[in-house]
Amino acid sequence: MPEQKLFQVDFEPVGRRGEAGTGDSLLAIAQNVGVELVSLCGGIGSCDSCKVRLMAGTLTDPTVEEEAIFTADELDQGWRLACQAEPLDDVKIDIPPESLTTPQRLQIEGEAGEMELDPAVSPFDVQIDPPTLHDLRGDDERLNDAVLAAKGPSLQFSLPVLNSFSSQARALDWSVRLAISDGRFLAGVLPPGSPLFGLAVDIGTTSIAAYLVDLATGEIAGKTGAMNPQIAYGEDVISRILYIDENLEGKELLQARVVNTLEELLSELCAEADASREQIVDAVVVGNTAMHHIFAGLPVKQLGEAPYVPAVSGPLSFPAQAIGLKLSPGAAVYMPPNIAGYVGADHIAMLAATDAWRAERTTIAVDIGTNTEVTLVHNGRRYSCSCASGPAFEGAHISAGMRAAPGAIERVQIIDDQIRVQTIGDQAAVGICGSGVLDAVAVMAGSGLIDRRGAIQREHIYAASLDDGQAAFVLAPAAISGNGRNIAVNRKDVAEIQLAKGAIRAGIEILLKEAQIPAAEVEDFVIAGAFGTYIDVASAVRIGMFPSLPLDRFHQVGNAAGMGARLLLISQAARRRAAEMVEQIEYVELTTYGAFQEEFIRQLSF
Repeated sequence: MPEQKLFQVDFEPVGRRGEAGTGDSLLAIAQNVGVELVSLCGGIGSCDSCKVRLMAGTLTDPTVEEEAIFTADELDQGWRLACQAEPLDDVKIDIPPESLTTPQRLQIEGEAGEMELDPAVSPFDVQIDPPTLHDLRGDDERLNDAVLAAKGPSLQFSLPVLNSFSSQARALDWSVRLAISDGRFLAGVLPPGSPLFGLAVDIGTTSIAAYLVDLATGEIAGKTGAMNPQIAYGEDVISRILYIDENLEGKELLQARVVNTLEELLSELCAEADASREQIVDAVVVGNTAMHHIFAGLPVKQLGEAPYVPAVSGPLSFPAQAIGLKLSPGAAVYMPPNIAGYVGADHIAMLAATDAWRAERTTIAVDIGTNTEVTLVHNGRRYSCSCASGPAFEGAHISAGMRAAPGAIERVQIIDDQIRVQTIGDQAAVGICGSGVLDAVAVMAGSGLIDRRGAIQREHIYAASLDDGQAAFVLAPAAISGNGRNIAVNRKDVAEIQLAKGAIRAGIEILLKEAQIPAAEVEDFVIAGAFGTYIDVASAVRIGMFPSLPLDRFHQVGNAAGMGARLLLISQAARRRAAEMVEQIEYVELTTYGAFQEEFIRQLSF
């Protein structure tokens, strides 16, 4: 009997991968690898709770049950029921949030310093004289005259605002609260006394964090997050740029996926704060240069080709309606400047939130992600670079890897000669996320299970031999795991962490060389980003990802980019400083830096 062919199934955005044989449904495969899909009907195809979307590969033809649930267009777009569809080759599956029983853990919390309250949009209450047969001024002229009479500015109107003002003014009996942007642009018209809100967004390669901010107080009125739906088109920015290059409408599609996700998050935020879309009169959006460009609809091809320059470096402002974001009719989106092709507006926001760029002490600030940005501040100079750390810290390319969802191992220690693990949600282990694999490799290095080159020592007490003959470090044996499989770290996994940590540490060392100082002179080490929030700093130091500094010099600040977006939303001074910051940063391009490759190779060892 011929051996059954096995296919690889990649579930995104969870980042979990599994094997399938002929006849295995996507639902069964998902359950087998610990991806918890909703299945209200028990898998007989009578509900749409397990709907997924095919992104790559081939599935069996739609069943009668699927044809009854999905339209022909939806089937053409790849929508399927996981309980009905079976893979016929290697496939990539995109799971919408509503099809997951438990959400992934998203980092939307963050620290920030003092925030000045000086928003770009301010309220102005005014009583307008209604028209009469003896006063036939146009509504725009009538409004402007009333504002000038009340010692306000001369206003400028956009067409969307003019489209709604006449009916609003009459409905409110000519007593209105104006939202005035930059001292002259009418952003919105509301009932008198209505609170004004702003939207702050951090678009990460993997996740999106959104905050609704009260512009009168600077307080966060609501916060939420979601996975970046672009993951289905590539785990990192390079693969997404390639997708856009190879698909005529790729840029518009990736932009629309993010905007649609933001629209869903906005509905959540408005419900949480009991606010309307019309009350959201300003927005600040940050992201790395590729995310920034895709969101704004800018070209990205040049970001993937030397010399890797952005289409736009300076601050950007455009009407929210221009990209389909439904806020107040005249609301604008502000995006801070980009430093370089791979150091973007999100790093500017992080530096602004932590005030690291103005630090008087020697400071390193890192924002860890699939692309890690590093800034060193020393003696009034600021050096920045970008390190291609890759998606390993998101659980990608790791044999049992997954993103930070329930059942993911996030902590690993050896206590009293026993391997101890902690999983997200204290559930049975079904995989290992970035912080867990970092801990595991640190334990392996510290115990001598791996040598300096990362090779597993088969004779070591903690070494195990898997079914395929590979040596590995087993964190959760099949007998106690949540999917009946060994959750283990093998040599290839160690190599992935070596590449990631080597890139980050090499970038740090290059900046130290530029400043002509040893690592010991670093007084403050700021760690930002979702992954940076959850890592054990001692583990990162132990494997050489960070310099060997006293642990009290390290400070984990969470999603500082999101907090920076909030700061830029409520402070015009912060926006001016952001533009100033870019002028003062000395960017170091590692791809052309002569000593980088040698440094990178040196930093691969443990």
